[in-house]
Amino acid sequence: MIGLVLAAGAGRRLRPYTDSLPKALVPVGPAGIEDGPTVLDLTLRNFAEVGLTEAAIIVGYRKEAVYERKDALEAEYGVALTLIDNDKAEEWNNAYSLWCGRDAVRHGVILANGDTVHPVSVEKTLLAARGEGRRIILALDTVKRLADEEMKVVADDAHGVRRITKLMDPAEATGEYIGVTLIEPEAAADLADALRATYERDPQLYYEDGYQELVDRGLRVDVAPIGDIDWVEIDNHDDLARGREIACRY
Repeated sequence: MIGLVLAAGAGRRLRPYTDSLPKALVPVGPAGIEDGPTVLDLTLRNFAEVGLTEAAIIVGYRKEAVYERKDALEAEYGVALTLIDNDKAEEWNNAYSLWCGRDAVRHGVILANGDTVHPVSVEKTLLAARGEGRRIILALDTVKRLADEEMKVVADDAHGVRRITKLMDPAEATGEYIGVTLIEPEAAADLADALRATYERDPQLYYEDGYQELVDRGLRVDVAPIGDIDWVEIDNHDDLARGREIACRY
Protein backbone atom coordinates (compact mmCIF):
# COMPACT_ATOMS: atom_id res chain seq x y z
CA MET A 1 0.00 0.00 0.00
CA ILE A 2 1.18 3.52 -0.85
CA GLY A 3 0.04 7.07 -0.18
CA LEU A 4 -1.78 9.22 -2.73
CA VAL A 5 -2.29 12.98 -2.44
CA LEU A 6 -4.54 15.12 -4.63
CA ALA A 7 -2.57 18.36 -4.93
CA ALA A 8 -3.56 19.70 -8.35
CA GLY A 9 -6.07 22.34 -7.28
CA ALA A 10 -5.60 26.11 -7.59
CA GLY A 11 -7.24 27.19 -4.32
CA ARG A 12 -8.20 30.62 -5.63
CA ARG A 13 -9.90 31.59 -2.37
CA LEU A 14 -6.49 31.46 -0.69
CA ARG A 15 -4.89 34.17 -2.79
CA PRO A 16 -2.35 35.74 -2.58
CA TYR A 17 -0.71 32.54 -1.25
CA THR A 18 -1.92 30.56 -4.24
CA ASP A 19 -0.77 33.08 -6.81
CA SER A 20 2.48 31.12 -6.89
CA LEU A 21 1.72 27.90 -4.97
CA PRO A 22 -0.79 25.06 -5.18
CA LYS A 23 -3.07 24.90 -2.18
CA ALA A 24 -1.24 21.86 -0.77
CA LEU A 25 1.92 23.97 -0.38
CA VAL A 26 0.40 26.93 1.49
CA PRO A 27 2.16 27.12 4.89
CA VAL A 28 0.01 26.01 7.82
CA GLY A 29 2.57 26.77 10.50
CA PRO A 30 2.38 29.92 12.63
CA ALA A 31 1.20 33.00 10.75
CA GLY A 32 4.05 34.94 9.21
CA ILE A 33 6.41 31.96 8.97
CA GLU A 34 6.49 31.34 5.24
CA ASP A 35 8.81 28.32 5.31
CA GLY A 36 6.71 26.39 7.84
CA PRO A 37 5.00 23.04 7.26
CA THR A 38 2.37 22.69 4.58
CA VAL A 39 -0.60 20.35 4.27
CA LEU A 40 1.58 18.21 2.02
CA ASP A 41 4.25 18.05 4.72
CA LEU A 42 1.74 16.99 7.35
CA THR A 43 0.21 14.36 5.07
CA LEU A 44 3.55 12.82 4.12
CA ARG A 45 4.52 12.76 7.79
CA ASN A 46 1.31 10.86 8.54
CA PHE A 47 2.04 8.39 5.75
CA ALA A 48 5.55 7.78 7.11
CA GLU A 49 4.25 7.31 10.64
CA VAL A 50 1.95 4.45 9.57
CA GLY A 51 4.77 2.77 7.65
CA LEU A 52 4.18 3.85 4.06
CA THR A 53 7.42 4.24 2.12
CA GLU A 54 6.02 5.37 -1.24
CA ALA A 55 3.49 7.97 -2.29
CA ALA A 56 2.15 9.49 -5.49
CA ILE A 57 1.10 13.12 -5.76
CA ILE A 58 -1.31 14.35 -8.40
CA VAL A 59 -0.05 17.79 -9.48
CA GLY A 60 -1.42 20.42 -11.83
CA TYR A 61 -1.74 24.08 -10.88
CA ARG A 62 1.72 25.51 -10.10
CA LYS A 63 3.10 21.99 -10.30
CA GLU A 64 6.64 23.29 -10.67
CA ALA A 65 6.60 24.21 -6.98
CA VAL A 66 6.01 20.56 -6.05
CA TYR A 67 8.69 19.35 -8.48
CA GLU A 68 11.15 21.80 -6.90
CA ARG A 69 10.47 20.41 -3.41
CA LYS A 70 10.33 16.73 -4.33
CA ASP A 71 13.88 15.80 -3.28
CA ALA A 72 13.63 17.70 0.00
CA LEU A 73 10.29 16.10 0.84
CA GLU A 74 11.66 12.63 0.14
CA ALA A 75 14.65 13.29 2.37
CA GLU A 76 12.57 14.78 5.17
CA TYR A 77 9.94 12.04 5.41
CA GLY A 78 11.66 8.97 3.96
CA VAL A 79 8.86 8.49 1.44
CA ALA A 80 9.73 7.95 -2.24
CA LEU A 81 7.54 10.23 -4.35
CA THR A 82 6.08 9.87 -7.83
CA LEU A 83 4.52 12.99 -9.33
CA ILE A 84 1.59 12.51 -11.70
CA ASP A 85 0.54 15.38 -13.96
CA ASN A 86 -3.12 16.35 -14.28
CA ASP A 87 -3.29 18.15 -17.62
CA LYS A 88 -6.74 19.60 -16.92
CA ALA A 89 -6.25 20.75 -13.34
CA GLU A 90 -7.39 24.31 -14.06
CA GLU A 91 -10.33 23.25 -16.25
CA TRP A 92 -11.91 20.17 -14.68
CA ASN A 93 -12.80 19.10 -11.16
CA ASN A 94 -11.17 16.36 -9.11
CA ALA A 95 -13.04 13.31 -10.42
CA TYR A 96 -10.65 13.55 -13.35
CA SER A 97 -7.73 14.27 -11.02
CA LEU A 98 -8.21 11.02 -9.11
CA TRP A 99 -8.69 9.15 -12.38
CA CYS A 100 -5.24 10.43 -13.40
CA GLY A 101 -3.89 8.48 -10.42
CA ARG A 102 -5.58 5.20 -11.40
CA ASP A 103 -2.26 3.37 -11.86
CA ALA A 104 -1.17 4.30 -8.36
CA VAL A 105 -4.50 3.09 -6.95
CA ARG A 106 -3.71 -0.40 -8.26
CA HIS A 107 -1.13 -0.70 -5.48
CA GLY A 108 -3.77 0.06 -2.87
CA VAL A 109 -3.64 3.56 -1.42
CA ILE A 110 -4.43 5.81 1.45
CA LEU A 111 -5.81 8.78 -0.45
CA ALA A 112 -5.67 12.23 1.15
CA ASN A 113 -6.93 15.50 -0.23
CA GLY A 114 -4.16 18.07 -0.40
CA ASP A 115 -6.14 20.56 1.66
CA THR A 116 -7.10 18.48 4.71
CA VAL A 117 -5.20 19.07 7.96
CA HIS A 118 -5.74 16.01 10.14
CA PRO A 119 -3.88 13.87 12.70
CA VAL A 120 -2.31 10.50 11.92
CA SER A 121 -5.06 8.88 13.97
CA VAL A 122 -7.20 9.10 10.80
CA GLU A 123 -4.82 6.90 8.82
CA LYS A 124 -4.55 4.53 11.77
CA THR A 125 -8.34 4.27 12.00
CA LEU A 126 -8.62 3.42 8.30
CA LEU A 127 -5.91 0.77 8.50
CA ALA A 128 -7.56 -0.79 11.55
CA ALA A 129 -10.86 -1.00 9.62
CA ARG A 130 -9.41 -3.19 6.83
CA GLY A 131 -10.63 -6.70 6.24
CA GLU A 132 -13.94 -8.53 5.98
CA GLY A 133 -14.16 -7.72 2.28
CA ARG A 134 -14.02 -3.93 2.66
CA ARG A 135 -12.53 -2.47 -0.51
CA ILE A 136 -13.07 1.27 -0.07
CA ILE A 137 -13.26 2.87 3.38
CA LEU A 138 -14.04 6.56 3.88
CA ALA A 139 -12.91 8.48 6.97
CA LEU A 140 -16.12 9.88 8.42
CA ASP A 141 -16.65 12.60 11.01
CA THR A 142 -19.85 11.69 12.83
CA VAL A 143 -19.37 14.33 15.55
CA LYS A 144 -19.19 17.66 13.71
CA ARG A 145 -22.30 19.80 13.30
CA LEU A 146 -22.94 19.95 9.56
CA ALA A 147 -23.94 22.78 7.24
CA ASP A 148 -24.49 23.15 3.50
CA GLU A 149 -20.89 23.08 2.21
CA GLU A 150 -19.74 19.80 3.73
CA MET A 151 -19.40 16.54 1.76
CA LYS A 152 -22.17 14.69 3.57
CA VAL A 153 -22.64 10.92 3.76
CA VAL A 154 -25.57 8.66 4.56
CA ALA A 155 -24.34 5.23 5.63
CA ASP A 156 -25.38 2.27 7.75
CA ASP A 157 -23.74 -0.92 8.97
CA ALA A 158 -25.80 -3.17 6.74
CA HIS A 159 -25.17 -1.44 3.41
CA GLY A 160 -22.27 0.97 3.86
CA VAL A 161 -22.58 4.26 2.00
CA ARG A 162 -25.99 4.95 0.52
CA ARG A 163 -25.44 8.55 -0.53
CA ILE A 164 -22.50 10.98 -0.68
CA THR A 165 -23.01 14.58 -1.80
CA LYS A 166 -22.88 18.19 -0.68
CA LEU A 167 -26.44 18.55 -1.94
CA MET A 168 -28.20 17.06 1.06
CA ASP A 169 -30.10 18.28 4.08
CA PRO A 170 -27.49 18.12 6.88
CA ALA A 171 -30.12 16.58 9.16
CA GLU A 172 -30.23 13.49 6.91
CA ALA A 173 -26.49 12.81 7.03
CA THR A 174 -24.65 10.23 9.09
CA GLY A 175 -21.55 12.41 8.98
CA GLU A 176 -19.01 14.27 6.86
CA TYR A 177 -16.39 12.69 4.62
CA ILE A 178 -13.14 14.40 5.57
CA GLY A 179 -11.17 13.76 2.38
CA VAL A 180 -9.18 10.66 3.39
CA THR A 181 -9.92 7.17 1.99
CA LEU A 182 -8.37 3.73 2.10
CA ILE A 183 -8.70 2.00 -1.28
CA GLU A 184 -7.69 -1.64 -1.64
CA PRO A 185 -6.09 -2.85 -4.90
CA GLU A 186 -9.15 -4.96 -5.67
CA ALA A 187 -11.25 -1.80 -6.01
CA ALA A 188 -8.93 -0.02 -8.45
CA ALA A 189 -10.47 -1.11 -11.75
CA ASP A 190 -14.06 -0.53 -10.65
CA LEU A 191 -13.18 2.88 -9.24
CA ALA A 192 -11.30 3.96 -12.37
CA ASP A 193 -14.29 3.00 -14.52
CA ALA A 194 -16.69 4.85 -12.23
CA LEU A 195 -14.50 7.97 -12.21
CA ARG A 196 -14.27 7.95 -15.98
CA ALA A 197 -18.05 7.69 -16.30
CA THR A 198 -18.35 10.55 -13.80
CA TYR A 199 -16.07 13.07 -15.46
CA GLU A 200 -17.36 12.15 -18.92
CA ARG A 201 -20.87 12.92 -17.67
CA ASP A 202 -19.73 16.27 -16.28
CA PRO A 203 -16.07 17.36 -15.98
CA GLN A 204 -16.97 19.55 -13.00
CA LEU A 205 -18.00 16.65 -10.76
CA TYR A 206 -16.09 15.58 -7.66
CA TYR A 207 -14.40 12.22 -7.16
CA GLU A 208 -16.96 11.65 -4.42
CA ASP A 209 -19.49 11.55 -7.26
CA GLY A 210 -17.42 8.63 -8.52
CA TYR A 211 -17.97 6.92 -5.17
CA GLN A 212 -21.70 7.51 -5.63
CA GLU A 213 -21.44 5.99 -9.09
CA LEU A 214 -19.96 2.86 -7.53
CA VAL A 215 -22.79 2.70 -5.00
CA ASP A 216 -25.36 3.18 -7.75
CA ARG A 217 -23.78 0.25 -9.59
CA GLY A 218 -24.37 -1.93 -6.55
CA LEU A 219 -20.81 -1.93 -5.21
CA ARG A 220 -20.17 -1.37 -1.54
CA VAL A 221 -18.30 1.59 -0.06
CA ASP A 222 -17.68 1.52 3.70
CA VAL A 223 -16.98 4.17 6.33
CA ALA A 224 -14.83 4.36 9.45
CA PRO A 225 -15.79 6.96 12.09
CA ILE A 226 -12.73 8.97 13.16
CA GLY A 227 -13.98 10.02 16.59
CA ASP A 228 -13.88 13.44 18.16
CA ILE A 229 -10.73 14.93 16.62
CA ASP A 230 -9.72 18.33 15.29
CA TRP A 231 -9.31 18.60 11.53
CA VAL A 232 -10.13 21.13 8.81
CA GLU A 233 -10.47 21.33 5.05
CA ILE A 234 -8.70 24.52 3.99
CA ASP A 235 -10.74 26.35 1.37
CA ASN A 236 -10.41 29.98 2.46
CA HIS A 237 -8.51 32.25 4.83
CA ASP A 238 -10.72 31.45 7.82
CA ASP A 239 -10.01 27.76 7.26
CA LEU A 240 -6.30 28.55 6.99
CA ALA A 241 -6.35 30.26 10.37
CA ARG A 242 -8.07 27.21 11.82
CA GLY A 243 -5.57 24.93 10.10
CA ARG A 244 -2.71 26.81 11.73
CA GLU A 245 -4.28 26.34 15.15
CA ILE A 246 -4.68 22.61 14.55
CA ALA A 247 -1.40 21.87 12.80
CA CYS A 248 0.74 23.02 15.72
CA ARG A 249 -0.82 20.26 17.86
CA TYR A 250 0.25 17.51 15.49
